[in-house]
Amino acid sequence: MQETLYAERYRPQFHFTAARGWLNDPNGLVYYDGEYHLFFQHNPDSVEWGNMTWGHAVSPDLVHWRQLPNALLPDEMGTMFSGSAVVDWENTAGFQTGAHRTLAALYTAAGNYSPESQGKPFTQCLAYSNDRGRTWTKYADNPVLPHIRSENRDPKVVWHAGTQRWIMALYLDGRDFAFYASPDLKTWGHLHDMTVRDCDECPDFFEMPVEGGAGERRWVWTAANGRYLVGRFDGRRFTPEAEHGPDPQTGEYTAHRSDWGANFYAVQTYSDIPPTDARRIQVAWMARGAYPDMPFNQQMGFPCELTLHRTPKGFRLRRRPAREIARLRDATVTRADVLLSDGETALAESADSLWRIAAVLEPRGARAVGLRVAGQEIGYDVASQQLTCLGRAAPCELVDGRLALEALVDRTSIEVFANAGRVSLSSCYLPADLASRVAAYASAGAARLVSLEASTLRSIW
Repeated sequence: MQETLYAERYRPQFHFTAARGWLNDPNGLVYYDGEYHLFFQHNPDSVEWGNMTWGHAVSPDLVHWRQLPNALLPDEMGTMFSGSAVVDWENTAGFQTGAHRTLAALYTAAGNYSPESQGKPFTQCLAYSNDRGRTWTKYADNPVLPHIRSENRDPKVVWHAGTQRWIMALYLDGRDFAFYASPDLKTWGHLHDMTVRDCDECPDFFEMPVEGGAGERRWVWTAANGRYLVGRFDGRRFTPEAEHGPDPQTGEYTAHRSDWGANFYAVQTYSDIPPTDARRIQVAWMARGAYPDMPFNQQMGFPCELTLHRTPKGFRLRRRPAREIARLRDATVTRADVLLSDGETALAESADSLWRIAAVLEPRGARAVGLRVAGQEIGYDVASQQLTCLGRAAPCELVDGRLALEALVDRTSIEVFANAGRVSLSSCYLPADLASRVAAYASAGAARLVSLEASTLRSIW
C-alpha cells in the first residue's frame, strides 16, 4: 500500500524536503512581504541528481513550508545551477512594474548539462519577479557575466550601502573565488580574486555585528562546506583578519570550520531580513543522506541563527537553531540536578523520533558523559575534549566545567549544538525504530545532569 505523501517512514517531519524528486543546494534565500523564500536545486522528474531546476517553497515562519511551482527551468543556455536572490528596493535594474518591489535572482546557467546546451559554457544569468516570486522572467540579455573559466558558478549577491553597488561573490575553479560589483545587477566589473584552502563552491558574503562590540561590524565570507573568513570590506576589496593568513608562499587564506558533522554543505544565508529582526539566518543542505524507497531524496538542515563573537583566538561564528523551533513544541519533560552514576539514566520517551533537547552536564569525575536518543549517542570524552555523534568528532572545551547541549532529532537527522553554538555537528542517519527514548549517561565515574528539557515536536506537514 502506498504511503501518504509527507507521512512516509523516512520523511523528515520538521526539515524541508521536496514533495517528490531530488533536492540539493538551498538557493535564493530572501525574505519579502512576510514570506521566507527557499529556492533549491531540484530534479522534479527523478530522485537522482540531474535536470537541475530551481524548486521553490515559501514559509511565514521558517518552519511551515508550502512548495510552489518550480521557478527556473532549464533552457538553451543550460540547466539551472545555484545562485542567490535579493529585493531590488531601489529598482536599480529598472524591472519594477507594479506596487511590489522586484525580486531578482542571480543563477548559473550550466552549459553542456542538457541536450539543448551542448558545447555551451557556464555563465551567470539574471531573472526577476514582480509578483512576490510567483512567476519569473529571465533577463533578455543574459548572461550578465560571461564565462570566465572552468565551471565558474554559484553567484551570491549582496547590496553594499557604502558604495551603492551590488557585490557578487563567485566560485571560479579549484580553490579560487572572485568578487564583482554592479550598479544595476546587469553590468558587472571585476574587483579581485581570492584563494582559500579546503574550500570550493557556493560562496556566501554578508556583513554582521560583533556581539557585545558596541556597534563594531565585520564581513563574513563562507564556502559550501561552511568554512568561513572574517574581515573588512570597503566596497572594492575583502581583507580577511590576520588570523586567516594569507600564506606567504601560496597567498592562500585559511578558513575556520563551522560544523563537524557528516552531512553539512552548500550553506547560504537569508537576504533582506527586516531591520526589526536583523538576524543572520543560515540554511544548509544535509548532503548525501539516505532515504530508501522514498518518493523524494535529500533534505535541508533546520534554519540556524549565526552570531559573531570576538574571542581570545580571534573572531568566531556561533550557530544555533532558529528560535522558531519552539513553535513545534509539544509535550516537554524537565529534569534537574540528577546524579549520573556509572551507567544510563532514562529520562523521556516518545512514539516518534522528533525531539528538541536542551541539557547541561557536569562531567565531574566521569571519563565520559552524554545523551542517548533514538538509538544514537551524543557523547563527550573528557580527556580528549571531543564531542561525538554519528561517527564524527569535534573539538569542544567545557565552559566553567559544564557541557551545554542542544539537539534537534528528526526521523533521519541529528543536529547537535554545544556550548551556545560554539560547536555543531549536522549528520543524517536511518532509525531502526521510530519510537525512541532520551537518556543521559556517565562512564568510569559519576557525573551530574544539571538540567534537561526534552520536548517532543509536532510535524510541519
